Amino acid sequence: MFETESAACIQAAQAGGQVLLRHFRQLDLATVSEKTKNDLVSAADRESEAVIKAALAARFPQYRFLGEETGASGGGGELRWIVDPLDGTLNFVQGFPHWCVSVALWDAEGALAGCVLDPLRQDLFTAARGQGASWNGKPMAVSGRPGLDGAFITTGFAWQLGERFASFNQALCKVFPRAMAIRRNGSAALDLAHTACGIFDGYFELGLKPWDIAAGTLLVQEAGGVVTDWQGGAGWMASGNLAAGNPAVQRDLVETIAPHSA
Repeated sequence: MFETESAACIQAAQAGGQVLLRHFRQLDLATVSEKTKNDLVSAADRESEAVIKAALAARFPQYRFLGEETGASGGGGELRWIVDPLDGTLNFVQGFPHWCVSVALWDAEGALAGCVLDPLRQDLFTAARGQGASWNGKPMAVSGRPGLDGAFITTGFAWQLGERFASFNQALCKVFPRAMAIRRNGSAALDLAHTACGIFDGYFELGLKPWDIAAGTLLVQEAGGVVTDWQGGAGWMASGNLAAGNPAVQRDLVETIAPHSA
């Protein structure tokens, strides 16, 4: 099941990735602007989304579409593509080589198929509901770390958190002394992909958007991991407050950060 949709995810992400590669470290800074303070968008984001949207519409014109740059469009069915054409825009604009493309198909119950593509490293992470997850065509699984103590953790925080940063910082101060190390890389979709394949043992962040996490959360779940909100509940897509990782690390993360949930 979902083979055609999965293939469409990959094809569209690769088309968007090719656009981004042409722009990377060649970007005309005159094409960069702020959507809100410190939240950048560039010609690369827009062109990537346009290519992805066209590729998906050519194969599935009946499905709805939600993209970071163009918003919601399409018919009234329950199936919709959720797309981040460039996750890690600030990294991209600054020339920092850590960014990706995220494409997922959702129905009323959650993600059906999705992929995260790192064009620079040619790393492709894919998953489909009930069918497991893969990394460059090979099965992948979350790490076997037995708990938060000594874990390799990734996180994120943005200027847009505003007053919620105080809650995040309190949680970070509780996680920090237990983890082996914590990384803040600037791309939620790649953080989730790297958690799904076992590079990181766990991940937590506040205030994410649907396009940041629509594909990456499916990768984690299909790789044997767990995804919840900071309270351990199922409201993470609506709230954007995420705790993910292998079952043991994710459980410890939630216990540690839940008192500081914003």
